Amino acid sequence: MKAGDGAAQYQPVAWLRNAHLQSILPSLPPRRYYTRYRSRGWRRAAQPWLLDCGDGVRLQAWHSRSAAPRGRTALLLHGWEGSADSCYVLSLGTQLLAAGYDLLRLNLRDHGGTHGLNAGLFHSCRLSDVTGALRAVAARLGAEPLYLAGFSLGGNFLLRAAAEPDLPSHVVGVVAISPVLDPSRALDAIEDGARVYHQYFVRKWSASLRIKQRLWPDEYDFTERMRSRNLRRMTDELVCAHTEFGDVDSYLDGYAITGARLLTLRVPARILAADDDPIIPSADLVRIAPAAALQITRTPHGGHCGFLTTLFGQAWCDRFVLEQFEQFSAR
Repeated sequence: MKAGDGAAQYQPVAWLRNAHLQSILPSLPPRRYYTRYRSRGWRRAAQPWLLDCGDGVRLQAWHSRSAAPRGRTALLLHGWEGSADSCYVLSLGTQLLAAGYDLLRLNLRDHGGTHGLNAGLFHSCRLSDVTGALRAVAARLGAEPLYLAGFSLGGNFLLRAAAEPDLPSHVVGVVAISPVLDPSRALDAIEDGARVYHQYFVRKWSASLRIKQRLWPDEYDFTERMRSRNLRRMTDELVCAHTEFGDVDSYLDGYAITGARLLTLRVPARILAADDDPIIPSADLVRIAPAAALQITRTPHGGHCGFLTTLFGQAWCDRFVLEQFEQFSAR
C-alpha cells in the first residue's frame, strides 16, 4: 500500500474548503439542478437491468451506452440511503460516458425504490448481494472489461467484493471515494459531530423502513423501533431482530475494511479520502493493513464524497476516478 500523489492537484476555491459545505452542497440546488441537467439525456435513454444475484436475490441496475464506446463498462455504486440517481453517481457517470465507458448504475437492496424486489431487509453485511450482482453483470457483458467505482458505503462494498475469491476475472480495478472504513467509528462521528448528519440518516432510513413495511406488511412492523429517532438504537434493534448478528458491535465489525480485510484484493484498488471528512474519520486509514494492490490518496479538503473545485463544473473526484481507470488499463 502506498499513498497516491494526486492530492496536491486538488485545490478548491477558498469558500469551498469547509468540510460540511463540501459534504452537503453536491445534493443541494443549484448544484443538484446542474448535475441532473447535464445527465438528463443519457438518463432518459438508460435501460433497466434486473440482475439475478443468486439465492433468489434480485437487484436493479440502469445501463447506458456511450456515444463513443471503447468496449469498457464502468459499474457505479452509491452510498447508504442513496441510489443510482444520487448526484455524485450522475456527475461521475456523465464524465465516464464522455470518455467512452458504457455505464451501469447499481441499486443496493431496498434502495432506489426497489424495496419490493426482495423480502429480506437490507443490511451492510449482505456482501453476497453485490458479489452476485458482479457475477451477473460479468456474464451479461461477456469478455468486456469491468471497472468499479463506489461512494461511501458503496465504496466499502466494492472493496470487500474485490477481495473475495470469486471476483469475476473481467474486473479490472476498483476506486472507492470516501469509503466507510470502521463503521463503529463512523457511527460515533455521525452521533458526535454535526447534528445535521444524524438527522439526515434517521429521516432517510425511517422513510425507507416505512416503504418496506408497507410493501411487506406480513414481514415487518418497524413502528416502535423508529420512534427512538436514535441511529445507534435503531441499528442495534434491527440488527438483533433481522440479522444473524447478536449485537450491533459484531454487525459493525462485519463490514469494516480496517485490519487485514483487504489483504486478499484481487485487482488494483484505490481509495480517495479527505482528512476533513466529517463522517469517516481519516485517522482510520492507517489501520488498513498494507496491501500491494492498494493505493490511498488523501487530501486536506473534500469533505464526504464532495471534492468540488467550484460550484459548477466537474468534481475533482470524477477526474480522479477516470485517471485511475485509465491507469488500470495501462497495466
